[in-house]
Amino acid sequence: MPSALRRRVAVPAVALAVAGTLTALPTARPAAAAPPAEFAPVTAAYGATTGGSLVKGQFLSYNDFHGAIDPPTGSGAVVNASGTSTPAGGVEYLATYLKRLRAEAKQEGRVTTTVGAGDLIGATPLVSAAFHDEPTIELMNTVGLQVSSVGNHEFDEGVDELIRMQRGGCHPVDGCQDGDGFGGAEFSYLAANTIDNKTGKPILPPVDIRFVGGVPVGFIGMTLEGTAGIVNPAGIKNVHFTDEVATANKWSRVLKLFGVKAQVLLLHEGGSQGTATPTPGVSDCVNFSGAVVPIVAGLNPEISIVVSGHTHRFYSCKLPNSAGKDTVVTSAGTNGQLITDIDYALDRRTGRFAEITAKNVIVENGVPDGNGGWKKDASGAYLKNPDTVDPAAKQVADKYRTAVAPIANKLVGAITGDIVRTNNAAGESPLGDVIADAQLRYTTGAGAQLALMNPGGIRADLDADQSSGGEAYGQVTYGEAFTVQPFNNLVTTEPLTGAQLKEALEQQFAGYQGQTTTKILQVSAGFTYTWSASAPLGAKVSNLALNGTPIDPAATYQVTMNNFLANGGDGFSKLVVDPSLVVTAPGFDVDALTAYLGTGTIPPGPANRITTIP
Repeated sequence: MPSALRRRVAVPAVALAVAGTLTALPTARPAAAAPPAEFAPVTAAYGATTGGSLVKGQFLSYNDFHGAIDPPTGSGAVVNASGTSTPAGGVEYLATYLKRLRAEAKQEGRVTTTVGAGDLIGATPLVSAAFHDEPTIELMNTVGLQVSSVGNHEFDEGVDELIRMQRGGCHPVDGCQDGDGFGGAEFSYLAANTIDNKTGKPILPPVDIRFVGGVPVGFIGMTLEGTAGIVNPAGIKNVHFTDEVATANKWSRVLKLFGVKAQVLLLHEGGSQGTATPTPGVSDCVNFSGAVVPIVAGLNPEISIVVSGHTHRFYSCKLPNSAGKDTVVTSAGTNGQLITDIDYALDRRTGRFAEITAKNVIVENGVPDGNGGWKKDASGAYLKNPDTVDPAAKQVADKYRTAVAPIANKLVGAITGDIVRTNNAAGESPLGDVIADAQLRYTTGAGAQLALMNPGGIRADLDADQSSGGEAYGQVTYGEAFTVQPFNNLVTTEPLTGAQLKEALEQQFAGYQGQTTTKILQVSAGFTYTWSASAPLGAKVSNLALNGTPIDPAATYQVTMNNFLANGGDGFSKLVVDPSLVVTAPGFDVDALTAYLGTGTIPPGPANRITTIP
């Protein structure tokens, strides 16, 4: 994170020392509670075995934590499945449930290994992002994570910063503001397919081996091959990302050569079901699709488990591998709201998995109301259960909460009601409109005429009734605004001809010039256009106009966007121009948003600037 925000955190750094003292006081241990809510399991068996040859173990996994130290709020506060909404998440509760599940496994004689599938950091709330995600790494150590793949968001601040996350040391610019140094991750980050361009080797270890009852279990970890297209190119210019199947199979063969035949792939890539709210059980993967399906289909049969992520969906199912055998594929959603509990048996004679059973467990954080629901406060927010808080995780989290509170709770503006990031049929959202308008207003001094915003950079809704610091309905704090735009991208303005602008908009659609998914850019007031679903690639966009006047292909327009887009992020190579022509505004994209929110009570955007036709 750039140093400007860090300087804003320097004042509460004094509070870190106070918080460290306060949280060191004895804290009551959480009371015993009911068994965790869980989904029906999926099971795969791999041949007959005798009890005497079996070694039992357990993997506990999660993915896409995104620094969710505090329980999620608003519409993301609950896990929805089969018509039931359960408040879930928060690192203190994640720690408690991990301990419970480990204790249950120990009673059954199982050895537990806790693993992750990437995006532990990056796109994080202010309580973590203000300290370069050191709090999240420290908390992952606290909850007992042992090995994880990297994900695309591990590269948000570049390769060097990721390596610092693993190895430790103070930030090269901002130092260690918490006053006690930074020791780095005690768990192993794996990056099998992130290759240094100079050495030709992975930037971090590709594999890890753990012994369970004397039987070796190998872990291969990697991010999606498409990472280069969805992170800021400036931070990854010295590396490249290789094919998931070829890389996994390469290291699978290496592990097998060394006698490791029970293998797990920690993969930051995933899939999704055919419905938005999957039902509990094996049917979670009915009508399942996504990049993980062909990846699993190409894997060596030694890889019996794929712990996946990236899509923020939760599932546990079986998919066929290259030998036509079952591979168990799991994901625990996002934000630490679920844990995947994978029980397994190893055959000592073969060194392979004999049986695997996987199920997702909800990390409940609410207070039961006695009627099958959950208690809420006067504002409608779910009450949090103090009896299921882990003291050790709370101590670490509270230290950083106290430090960042003066900044996070500062009022920056107001909204008339909820402003959501949910897209309409044309791909436009009310919040996307507001952010684009904010960036245009922020850069009028540079002559900006219109603004573009990437939808993937909008990470949360603005909830009018959310209260992080006791503020009234509709009031917005800096912390809430930062949760919406947590990347600290710079705001830039650059010249584009009308023809270049149209070509960039054509790059929104999957299949055109290497674009893998459709990404509709959000646009500022006054700029309008139409796109056709049936038109051929490269000719989908029409009727471009600015304030009612058709865009002239030969004319030049000053266009504002964040530096992620200006560097060609999300595959928008047509937005890259001569750097000498780019004007960079002071501050960051979140500053543009907070400045706009401070101009009055802001309503949701109209979401009518982009139209679509068949």
